[in-house]
Amino acid sequence: MVFPSPAEFFLSFLVKDEIQKDFSTSNKILNTIYILLLLQLSKLSRGIKTREVLRQESRICFVITLLNICRLLPTKNNRRMKEIDREIRKILHGIIRKRERAFIDSEGTNDDLLGLLVESNMRESNGNAKLGMTTEDIIEECKLFYFAGMETTSVLLTWTLILLSMHPEWQEQAREEVLNHFGMGTPDFDNLNRLKIVTMILYEVLRLYPPVVFLSRRTYKEMELGGIKYPSGVSLLLPIIFIHHDPNIWGKDASEFNPQRFEDGISNATKHQAAFFPFGWGPRICIGQNFALLEAKMALSTILQRFSFELSSSYTHAPYTVITLHPQHGAQIRLKKL
Repeated sequence: MVFPSPAEFFLSFLVKDEIQKDFSTSNKILNTIYILLLLQLSKLSRGIKTREVLRQESRICFVITLLNICRLLPTKNNRRMKEIDREIRKILHGIIRKRERAFIDSEGTNDDLLGLLVESNMRESNGNAKLGMTTEDIIEECKLFYFAGMETTSVLLTWTLILLSMHPEWQEQAREEVLNHFGMGTPDFDNLNRLKIVTMILYEVLRLYPPVVFLSRRTYKEMELGGIKYPSGVSLLLPIIFIHHDPNIWGKDASEFNPQRFEDGISNATKHQAAFFPFGWGPRICIGQNFALLEAKMALSTILQRFSFELSSSYTHAPYTVITLHPQHGAQIRLKKL
């Protein structure tokens, strides 16, 4: 499995007069990573064409993030959000209908996410609308796939570039490992899974700056946790970021960037294996964690092959939560072509 054109597009985007300049616009580096991940997601899912995704990306994120906030108020923004939501659904309805017709005409393919959903749905329902997934269900799956596959991973990559800029010795170690495995060639699946140092770095970034800072769970029956009995229906908050920074769990250097702690894997990095849960834990753990890490390794390897990077003097370190954990004032990073 190889990762072709999206990475090359990303590289050509970066080298356009940007190499010797700061990414000084608030979230320019983050937005650039958004584009890379959208292109990669489009290549892997293929059911929605790349240009359509790029054209609708900002609208989709806007709708998903804000649609539930004061949505009943007849404000100008609410009317605009509803309009955008209708437009997105219309586009996805059209794409799904085309795929369904292709399967009916025996021309459909199931080598992508949308193809698998449509084929499975048509096979299970067998013409009965009450069986299988509805078109609305498929639309929601498509939206979730793009949002979850872009937002959290782009934030992870942004923090990774920031921390590797702060710690150039780890940047050099990661680059040396990437070049040893790939040279200047395109990263491939097998060797991405052999990147030990890059994996250690990504784990440590996820520990210090988890994209999602807390999780919530609800008790479905009366149960005892930590010596306390909870009745059914109690909402519990799991503060990921606090647990990831607890010196009683991670040691005195809990607030420091030290990928070495993951040298022998997650289970040996801390006193309690369950204390590291950037993707959740248990039966409801994020099903996309392996995909997200694969994306991050591919993107980081591509950058390390061609560029060195450092923080601009205008960068201010201020982690800030807006759904996910962002650098509040942007990530001003200077890239230098190697």
